[in-house]
Amino acid sequence: MGHWLMKSEPDVFGIDHLAARPGHTEPWDGVRNYQARNMMRDQMQPGDQAFFYHSNCAEPGIVGLMEVAAPARPDPTAFDPEAKYFDPKSDPENPRWYLVDMRLLRHLARKITLAELRAYADGPLADLPLLRRGNRLSIMPVTLAQWDFILSLE
Repeated sequence: MGHWLMKSEPDVFGIDHLAARPGHTEPWDGVRNYQARNMMRDQMQPGDQAFFYHSNCAEPGIVGLMEVAAPARPDPTAFDPEAKYFDPKSDPENPRWYLVDMRLLRHLARKITLAELRAYADGPLADLPLLRRGNRLSIMPVTLAQWDFILSLE
């Protein structure tokens, strides 16, 4: 099983939005970064778990746990001219963008803030991509050791 961290802005699509969806499941659409797309398309598998991370807010941090509920498939928002994430260069015959369905497992007992995670940047979270300078990816891998350590902070 793989482990991931997936960012979303809480005012755009936060953990409570996911909790309100039928089956607590929603397509994770709108990813328009090739590296993040490749991870979803080529590496994420049903059953993989992910941290739900609230970004671009007053206090960014990990707020919940999710799991990949379905394999990657083409992101239909790329083909819809009315969609926010429309990409006129994306072709249904040769899709450029993919998504995975994510299912909420649970809210964390408390938010584990970015500031708190940074306190371990020279220790157990030294290689966590989230803490690397300049990393703006919305999806990133998390090692099992990092996963277990972060959960121990809860």
